[in-house]
Amino acid sequence: MSNITRTGRGVWSGDLRGGQGRLSLGSGVLEDEPYSFKTRFKNAPGTNPDELIAAAHAACYSMAFAGALSEKGYEPEAIETHATITLEPVDGGFKISKMHLEVRGRVPEIDQDTFQRVADEADKGCPVSNLLRPGLEIEREATLT
Repeated sequence: MSNITRTGRGVWSGDLRGGQGRLSLGSGVLEDEPYSFKTRFKNAPGTNPDELIAAAHAACYSMAFAGALSEKGYEPEAIETHATITLEPVDGGFKISKMHLEVRGRVPEIDQDTFQRVADEADKGCPVSNLLRPGLEIEREATLT
């Protein structure tokens, strides 16, 4: 398989607190989606870079977990991952310091211990986990439903 590339674009106009940005994905799924200081730091309606990272991690991990389960002979019916990212103030700026993954899965013929073990192994096969892991605390809860 050859290398795969994906693109995204972010444009910002104005100062940090009063300005506004627009982001787009190369696929066109998001096109000139607005974001701002308020959507990032004040919970105003709209998106922000941090929730996009959380969504990317949740999606990637769900795929990696399904793949790991399949490789071990299990057929997952559903894997749902909810990612919570923590942005904390440090030294006059901000740092993404933690990612918490809450994973729930419906997988026939598997017990909770095996499900947990495969969940731990799946993290190694998730490209987004591998990107984020250096310098970032990644916590995970995996529950068989």
